[in-house]
Amino acid sequence: MKAGRVGFLTPFAATDLPRVLSAALAGRAPTQERMLLTLRASRPLQVPPELRTLLRYGRGPDPVPPLPRPSTLDEVGWGVPLGLNALNDVVFEKLGRDRQTSVAVYLSGRLFATYSADGVLVASPTGSTAYSFAAGGPVLSPRLNALVFTPVAPHMAFNRSMVTAPDEPVGVQLLPKSGQVAVVVDGRVHGILDPGDWVSVYPARRRAKLIVADVDDFFGRLRDQFSLADAPAARADTGGEPPLLVNRPDLPVPEELQHLHLPAEQSGPV
Repeated sequence: MKAGRVGFLTPFAATDLPRVLSAALAGRAPTQERMLLTLRASRPLQVPPELRTLLRYGRGPDPVPPLPRPSTLDEVGWGVPLGLNALNDVVFEKLGRDRQTSVAVYLSGRLFATYSADGVLVASPTGSTAYSFAAGGPVLSPRLNALVFTPVAPHMAFNRSMVTAPDEPVGVQLLPKSGQVAVVVDGRVHGILDPGDWVSVYPARRRAKLIVADVDDFFGRLRDQFSLADAPAARADTGGEPPLLVNRPDLPVPEELQHLHLPAEQSGPV
């Protein structure tokens, strides 16, 4: 099992593991479905042998210029399904320090903008708190179905993220003079793109099922993990009484509000 260091996906402490596993095996553990990403590309992805040293150690021989290959929509159609799923993100990052990633980004099949950057990435709501957040992207509730496109250190004034609906795929195509780009899926390099190559990222049909706590307190974990502090001016206006951590009445939920996600205050045993 691989564990992260920030822990948005792990609402349980390590000491909870025996109890949570027992509950999962008995079918008593609450679960939540999360959106996964998948990809199509103008060709199958592969890592050339001469670039493996470069990818592992950050240095190596200069790559051989790629041979021209079919990449237009008329030549390759909808592209090759890659059979990959990402829970967090798909990152397109530059290989050489002296060459930028130069790409055209298409949102729902329409050209949005061209970017010269260290990289660009497409994240799921689950992955919005990972690399995308570090690059300046927004935090999305993991309950959403959406895609987040975020440029990494772009050489342009417009450096904002874009959030698209699940039926609005994000396409990335390398410009003719771009340097080569590594395709990194959930932290693992799965291939190298050459100028002219393209990849389309969109929600997968299948979804991940994660074990969660009885109380789905994502925003509370967000506050705790980032040690969010209240503004000094706001603290001065509290009159010495800090805001309630949970703000909801201890009354039955009205009928017109019963469709809202309003978890209980306290978490019981799994």
